[in-house]
Amino acid sequence: MALPASLRPALNQYLDLLNRWNNTHALTALPPAARREELLEDAAPLLPFLDGLPAGARVVDLGTGMGCPAIVLALARPDLEVVGIDSAGKKMAFLRQAALEMGLKNLKALHGRFDQLPPQAGDLGVAKALAPLDQLLGWWGRHGKPGTPFLALKGSGWEEEPKRDGWSYTPHPYTLPTRGRRVLVEAVPNSR
Repeated sequence: MALPASLRPALNQYLDLLNRWNNTHALTALPPAARREELLEDAAPLLPFLDGLPAGARVVDLGTGMGCPAIVLALARPDLEVVGIDSAGKKMAFLRQAALEMGLKNLKALHGRFDQLPPQAGDLGVAKALAPLDQLLGWWGRHGKPGTPFLALKGSGWEEEPKRDGWSYTPHPYTLPTRGRRVLVEAVPNSR
């Protein structure tokens, strides 16, 4: 799955900004040649899950770092509110600046710890390579509306992670061109 070509100019702008900030603030150790695929293209499998969300719905990206995948989601659906949460202050400062320079009024950077921030009442939760599923869904229990799904971008071995009872897990495997096999794990509460 590829990102829409219409997003390419904005994603290039994001990468240019990241490269400039990274020279001063050391936001990522990823080499520049790997950033597009690892930070942006890896978000493409999430995009079909946005289709069912109504305008104004809130998507919460736990552990967004420099805004990945939040930046891609905000660009793909400007009618959604996308909240990127992370405890790294300099990364949230970068995300705020990126949203400002790119004119993304629907993207909010929220600095803090998941267990200490006010509940975000999300309609959809996402995270990339952040924590085991059990822990992710514990945080989502605080920040998601009751009965809402959570999407976790994972690598191999996700099956061995502790799971939270009361959830159904559906894997959606995909492959990145040079970075290999990955899986999007769709977690849906059983009561839904």
